[in-house]
Amino acid sequence: MGRAEAEAARPTEAERPPFQVRGSLHTLVTLRLLEPDHPALMPQLLRKIAYAPDFYRDAPVVLDVGPVAARPPIDLAAFCARLREHRLVPVGVQNASPPWLEEARRAGLAVFGEGGHATAPNPRPAAVPVARGAAHTVRQPVRGGQQIVATAGDLVVTASVGHGAEVAAVGHVHVYGALRGRAFAGIEGDESAMIFCDRLHAELLSIAGVYTVAEELDPALSGRRVVVSRRGERLVVEPLD
Repeated sequence: MGRAEAEAARPTEAERPPFQVRGSLHTLVTLRLLEPDHPALMPQLLRKIAYAPDFYRDAPVVLDVGPVAARPPIDLAAFCARLREHRLVPVGVQNASPPWLEEARRAGLAVFGEGGHATAPNPRPAAVPVARGAAHTVRQPVRGGQQIVATAGDLVVTASVGHGAEVAAVGHVHVYGALRGRAFAGIEGDESAMIFCDRLHAELLSIAGVYTVAEELDPALSGRRVVVSRRGERLVVEPLD
């Protein structure tokens, strides 16, 4: 094809689509509602936010209503307005029954699939090991703003992960350097996944939806070689050196 033909084959400005739709991975905060009408809910939530204000500021929030799905729904529009007053941004609900779904739609919220918990009153299913593919290896530093995701197995980073960077994997996350950004293991729900790093300076650690932020980590572990695992509804960070 000659140059003139190639130029003619290119889409014109009018033919070029004005948008692209792409899947992506973003950090979402899940607020699991146990007693949404409890007067202590908002004060306790604000104390939690105070531990890591930079992380929670303008953070997208998914409301997990599984524990209360069998009850009549609360006024989600009013509840979301209260969250926005404190710079939390509710974007959707998960584990919702039909009445809660209808209330969510009235409040302009998206509907997410089931999260790490079963919709009440069904019992939580037993964890099933995830079949993993080959590990994805990254040999260069992961710099701020970059996001690396291993969608089939473990992620191995043989360099450092910078502030503002994100590394994530279906399986384990290994960082053979400093981990200064955010690490997500077990992103498809494998609670047995773990995070390993040579020098811990992480902004956030997450395994199968349970997370902890830098302000909640033991200062004695800063800069040390550690392994992070999930035990129930909490993360355990242990030194390896």
